[in-house]
Formats: sequence, structure tokens, C-alpha cells
Amino acid sequence: MNLEIWAEKYRPQKLSEVINQRHVIERVSAFIKDKNFPHMMFTGPAGTGKTTTALAIAKELYGKNWKTNVLELNASDERGIDVIRNRVKEFARSGAPIGFSFRTIILDEADALTQDAQQALRRMMENHSKTSRFIIICNWSSKIIEPIQSRCAVFRFRSLFDEDIKSYIKRISDKEKLKLTNGAIDLIIELTNGDLRKVSNLLQSSAILNLNIDENIIYDSSSKARPNDIRDMIKFALSKNFDESRKILQYLILKQGLSGNDIISEIHKQIYNFDISEELKIKLIDKCGEFDFRINEGSNELLQLEALLAQFLLFSKE
Repeated sequence: MNLEIWAEKYRPQKLSEVINQRHVIERVSAFIKDKNFPHMMFTGPAGTGKTTTALAIAKELYGKNWKTNVLELNASDERGIDVIRNRVKEFARSGAPIGFSFRTIILDEADALTQDAQQALRRMMENHSKTSRFIIICNWSSKIIEPIQSRCAVFRFRSLFDEDIKSYIKRISDKEKLKLTNGAIDLIIELTNGDLRKVSNLLQSSAILNLNIDENIIYDSSSKARPNDIRDMIKFALSKNFDESRKILQYLILKQGLSGNDIISEIHKQIYNFDISEELKIKLIDKCGEFDFRINEGSNELLQLEALLAQFLLFSKE
């Protein structure tokens, strides 16, 4: 099997290939025809095509020499003010290439930039607007200061529909000669939450195990909790059989190596499927949020999840 990372291998290279973002592509394509565009901000959920669209713009605008005219930075790795003052400023001041009026600076995951770095970026966007264009990419526009937002044309990327993801899976499976069951496809859609990067990586890791992919292979590759195990664990806790519930929990954490966050996430999903009162569901979900916070703060996962199951048992007695 090809060792190339599928998320990059099957990334669209042209604007016309970007999936389910027609409202963005139509506006951006008009700018490309004029060989000019304003500062832009791409915002929306992860894996919906923001970075792909920015790179496609650069490739269609500059052609084969696009890399020499584009500075691409991931702000989550280089988030300090020194990067903005040095690397970005130096590139912005270097002047426009022959045949074009500007170079392009792509700042990916810009919502990770510090406040000082964003203030420095704001001034740079003003001072070098004649020779440079900025494409700001973020998941949360609320984390970008208002002065930067006001200087950009904002494009909001939509979550992908299930049919879009299915067509993407089919494209990869046809080229890589994979056979997926309908259950496996539905499970991929559920686990990846519309993130095409996750879809590609999950398909590739599953294909290493077997080219005939079913739900069991998807679970093994994704290291996610199986719903049946979680349902049994909750059922034992609610029926006052704490020992059996605890055994399943220990199996999931110690034998399967699942993370506490993944287990709580699946517990939260499964609570809605139980035939219990609305009042009890509310109490259980409230406790899920509390113990998820504790785990995120660094508490012992096994200890906290056992305490969560104990809370479920206590609530069931009420």
C-alpha cells in the first residue's frame, strides 16, 4: 500500500474540487479572475476545506511558482509576536512578484495567536496592504480581535453533509481498491464529525489491517469505545451491579487503552437511548460534564470514571 499520507494525497488541488463550499468558491473565483482579492478570513469547523481553499487560491493565482510567492505559517506552532514582527513582516516587505501586485501570506489556526501578536498583525495588514494579502484561517472567529475581522472579507465554511463524506469515501475506496460495508461507512461519518482529514486517516489506518473494512476494523483503528460495551456498563451501574460495571470500565481503559474523554463522550451519547425518566437523564448528563472537566484538569481517569459510575448507581437508587 502507498505510504503517502492519504489526507494530503487526496486533498483537492483546484477550487472547483473543494467539497460542499460552493457559496465560498463562487465568490473567491471571481477574485481570482481579476488577479486580485482583499484580505480574507476563513472560519468554520475543522476539516471542511479552509486550508485547502487557501492553497488552491495560491496555486491558481501564481501557477507553478506559487511556493515562492506564498508564506504559509501555522500560528498554533508559531504564535508569538516575534514571528509576526520578523518572518511575516520580512516577507510582507519583500515586494510583489513580477506580473502580480502582491504576495500572499496564509496564517493557519490564527485563533491560537496571542493578543500581542494579533495587534502586531493588525498594523502589518494596514501598512503592507499594497504588496501583501493575508488569508487568516481559524476555527473560532470570536478569538480573532475585531480590528482584524473588520479588515477582512469573512467566509464561513459549512459543516459537510453525510452525502459529501460518502462521495469522498467512495473516491478513495475506488482508487485504493477498498471494500467497505454500509455500516462501516456510517460509522466513519459518525466518528469523524465531518472532518475529512479524520476520514482519510481513519480509512488509511483501517486499510493497513484489511482491505475489506467492516465496523469492527473501524473501531480497532479509531480506538473508540464500542457502543455495546458502554451500554452494558451503564446498564449494570443503573441496575446496582457496580462490580460488573467496573469490570467493563477497567477492560476498556486497561486492556483496550481507551481515553477517559472518549469513554465519557460515548456515555453521554448512550444515556439518551435508555428508557429512564427525563429527570434522571438530566442528572446523569450533568455528572458527565462534571467528571469530564475533572479529567481534563488532570485527574486520574480510572478513578474519576469509577466515581462517575458510582454516581450513576446512587442516582438509580433515588
